[in-house]
Amino acid sequence: MSTLAYDGTAMLGRQLKRIRNNPGLVVLTQTMPITMLLFFGYVFGSAVAMPGEQYRSFLVPGLLAATAAGGLTTGMLQASQDAHRGVMDRLRTLPVSRAAVPLGQAMADLVVSAAGTVPLLLVGLAVGWRIEGSAAQAAGALALLLLFRFACTWAGILLGMLPRNEEAAGQLAGTTFVLPLLSSAYIPADGMPGWLRTLVEWNPISAVTTALRDLFGNAPVPRDAAWPVAHPVAGSLAWCLVLIVVFAPSAVRRYARPR
Repeated sequence: MSTLAYDGTAMLGRQLKRIRNNPGLVVLTQTMPITMLLFFGYVFGSAVAMPGEQYRSFLVPGLLAATAAGGLTTGMLQASQDAHRGVMDRLRTLPVSRAAVPLGQAMADLVVSAAGTVPLLLVGLAVGWRIEGSAAQAAGALALLLLFRFACTWAGILLGMLPRNEEAAGQLAGTTFVLPLLSSAYIPADGMPGWLRTLVEWNPISAVTTALRDLFGNAPVPRDAAWPVAHPVAGSLAWCLVLIVVFAPSAVRRYARPR
């Protein structure tokens, strides 16, 4: 086994133990999307120009994409804690691959995210959401969802190591809640003003949301949208590639350089 794979597996185990020892945070992050599904689906759904069950079918893929984008927040908070509590300094003194530490964090987040997707899917089925596409398309949708989570986590890891203190990182992480609001995760973009619609359609969350709706068979792909939304699967893969290529090497370099 290569040094990176061996060290990365060890760091993965460390992160999973860390998550296990903080069950409150896990419960909160896993139940929040379900709460939002019930709240948006039954309260705000009455204000959207589509029947309640149809809106809930429209909403579930959006919540899945918004939850995957939450890797940005969790990545920032965990990386910031390690950076400002001396954990990274101690790990740098060990004969551990420099890429293994952030890679272990990203992989642990991916494992927890995959497990947390199951309850949201089950509640979605309970409120009327259905997979109308083929099994292969559904599997592709879930794979794309996890890839997007993985890419967002790398962005969060880098951003979490940049602020001067943990409080600043927490404040920065708190601002990320607006990203799903500036997307088509919760409402269609076609009724928005021109400038806002352009901003929404170039949001990576919108591309992933549209790809999930298309693969699950829940909504057609908009014909007159920006390229990432008009070609949602290709657009989503392109966004994921950009995020990983930009942020993963930068996160490794930032970790390797002492503060």
